[in-house]
Parts: sequence; structure tokens; C-alpha cells
Amino acid sequence: MSSLRLAELDADNLGAAVRIPPAVGEKAFVAPVVYSIAEAYVTPTAWPRVILDGDTVVGFVMANWDPENEIAAFRGGIWRLNVADEAKGRGVGRFAVEAVAADARRRGYDQITVLWDPAPDGPEQFYLRVGFEKTGELFGETVGTRKV
Repeated sequence: MSSLRLAELDADNLGAAVRIPPAVGEKAFVAPVVYSIAEAYVTPTAWPRVILDGDTVVGFVMANWDPENEIAAFRGGIWRLNVADEAKGRGVGRFAVEAVAADARRRGYDQITVLWDPAPDGPEQFYLRVGFEKTGELFGETVGTRKV
């Protein structure tokens, strides 16, 4: 997976991005990519990116950069992270977290946040493995913070 990179969402990769699970209506711990794209369209501070392995879309990550947000957990960090089923377990999620952390450093942030569903089969173990620490709760979800 040494050829992983981020790219802006565009007309060429849009179709592949929206096909990344979960599908609309599927029970999951993260919103479908199409919801994230819609949210990015109406949120000027959103930062949607596809994750490419070579020229193949293998994931989607959306961060938010809003240093003045009244809710500290929404000032800078990951809003969504979706990985294609066939790419799970290959470092795509870790790559996305590291890429968001690198962009945060370039923007002058010293930490990033993420919220996750605290369900037993949710993404908590992944986020803890990639360096987030549980720092609170917001809207029934766990808030994780990671130094960058």
C-alpha cells in the first residue's frame, strides 16, 4: 500500500467514492459517502478527500477545519472515514488518519478530534490504535483527541 495518496473529490472519482460502503440505509457506524458529500457541499469548512491506491479509490475521508467553532470537538479533525471492503486491513484507515494529522500540522493545529459510536462492534479500537485518546462524550458519541 505504498502508493496510497489523497485526492480531491472530482467528477472522475465521484462514482467510485459513493460506492464505498455503507450504502444508504445500511446499518453502520459511519454515514454513507453520499451523505458526507452533501454535507461538504453545504459546509465551507469541510475537507472531503478520496483515498487512492494507485488510481483506484479505496476510501474516503472528510475532515473539518473550523478553528472558531463553538464546539471544541468540531474545530479540527475527522468527520468521516470510510474504507472499501476489499481494502480493509491494509492500512488505508491509518493512512487517512496520518494524512489528516499532517494537514492539521500544516494548518497550525496541535491536535485533531474524531467522534465515534461507543457500540461494542464500533470503530473505537481502531481509533485507539491510531493514537486517539478518549476525552469526552458529545451527542451520545465518544470524543477522541490525538496530538499531531
